[in-house]
Amino acid sequence: MARIDYRTAPEYYFDTEQVTDPVVLHLLSCCPTVFDLKKAMTDLFASRDGFTLPTSEGVIEPGATIRGEVIVTAGAVIAEGAFVTGPALICPGAVIEAGARVRDNTVIGPGCRVGFGAEVTRSLLIGGAFMKHTSFVGDSVLGHGVNIGAFVSTTGLRCTSGPVTEPATEEVNAYLDGHRIATGQTKFGAVIGDGVVVPAGTILQPATLIGAHTVLYPKTQVGGFFPAGSQGR
Repeated sequence: MARIDYRTAPEYYFDTEQVTDPVVLHLLSCCPTVFDLKKAMTDLFASRDGFTLPTSEGVIEPGATIRGEVIVTAGAVIAEGAFVTGPALICPGAVIEAGARVRDNTVIGPGCRVGFGAEVTRSLLIGGAFMKHTSFVGDSVLGHGVNIGAFVSTTGLRCTSGPVTEPATEEVNAYLDGHRIATGQTKFGAVIGDGVVVPAGTILQPATLIGAHTVLYPKTQVGGFFPAGSQGR
């Protein structure tokens, strides 16, 4: 079995000792690499991993649009004018604000805020992440305290071989030290470690890996691997 590069492990990007939510902790602990998290969420919602999801006891305000299985845990809020399509889990203290959209196979961790014009799909927000402005995060993982600026977008699809097709068929690869790392995914956006602020207007290329507490300076496009604590100019 091939050795797993430590820079693909969840612990490289996220301080798991800060994770208190049992669902989020379960997902992180059962995945050897960050590339396994999307499948783990799919298995979780499909009841294939034996983990019991919490009950829905949170607030869904009148005027919110809910479709499919959406679990709003105690202390979480889906506000009037929000649109959520399941399966999705909204953890304690999280708020999906008016005009926000959350789509399938997404876990919004404790204390996260998804604001007007922001869209999240097939992603894990571990906790305390802010997407307060128009932006898009898909097929991605955001760590503690990540702040997504206005008009930020992840991109998760290879489009180098002609017209785009759905469903996607070409695997997205990450790159570490010039070596190609298979993600096992045909759509994979970004892994953004704890404490990272993504400046407004940034486009993240497929399979962008940003280590914890990296400082990103304003730039139109960002891609590749950024070591934890580095500066991305």
